[in-house]
Amino acid sequence: MLRPLASLLLPGAGQLMGGQDRGAVYLATEIYLVSRFLQLDRDASREADRFHSLAYDVARRAYSPTRRDTVFEYYEQMERFDESGSYDRDPGAAFLPERDARTYNGSVWLLARRTFWEDPDTPPDPTSPAYWRALQFYQARAVGPGFQWSWRDHSLEHQVFRQTIRHSDDGFRRAQNQVGLLLANHVVSAVDALISSRLAAAAGRPTALHTSVGTRGIARLQVSIAF
Repeated sequence: MLRPLASLLLPGAGQLMGGQDRGAVYLATEIYLVSRFLQLDRDASREADRFHSLAYDVARRAYSPTRRDTVFEYYEQMERFDESGSYDRDPGAAFLPERDARTYNGSVWLLARRTFWEDPDTPPDPTSPAYWRALQFYQARAVGPGFQWSWRDHSLEHQVFRQTIRHSDDGFRRAQNQVGLLLANHVVSAVDALISSRLAAAAGRPTALHTSVGTRGIARLQVSIAF
């Protein structure tokens, strides 16, 4: 079981231990996939840094003197909505949610009213359970002070932000795909080494597997046993 375990840990290692040249193919594939993953992840991270900086420098700086990053879903909403809207429209002790449904906070308050009020355009008694459930829903999901934004008068920068966030998202997704290919390379190499080891043990002679692809794209498996 040494050779299959070696190939599971490092693709191609088990084949090379058994003197099988195709181990170099598994190893070369591993090196390529790892380098490709690192490149894609690095490029995606660079794009992420870019859209984070663009969001703060253009859309958020007027609302917060300190840059603070948060979850990716927040930036997805910045992509969809030109403005976050205010969190509390009342400067006094009362709490009044944003009502402009064109903003993100306004859309959250509209959803809260539609969910908990009989008529979203007719507020119930402010002390009623329906009103408080809607208010709690809004407060749990709306963007609060320090994270508000506005792309007003910055439509070009907003478009660049959208493109950059998509590039970053696509890059991370492609990097994750490389992880799947890496795992597949480990498993296939280990299975290959396991089959070769068992065939050799059964025959009592050094045995090797050879795979080839014909002109019609049909894969062929050949077993060779040394005499």
